[in-house]
Amino acid sequence: MTSKEIRELSPAEITSKVKEKRDELLQLRLRKQTGQVEKPHLFRELRKDIARLLTILNEKKRGATKAA
Repeated sequence: MTSKEIRELSPAEITSKVKEKRDELLQLRLRKQTGQVEKPHLFRELRKDIARLLTILNEKKRGATKAA
């Protein structure tokens, strides 16, 4: 996901995306333990996606408190 796509989402949608990405990362970690990971680059992508989502969510929250 690009930051441009994320900025178009509402805070509730971003929160649900964070939950989905964390679940994906958990499943990937479990598969790694059993030796079934074919694409190890997904770990880094998922971590970066989660960080990007959380950063933009925090920006939106701060923007809402400053506007109020």
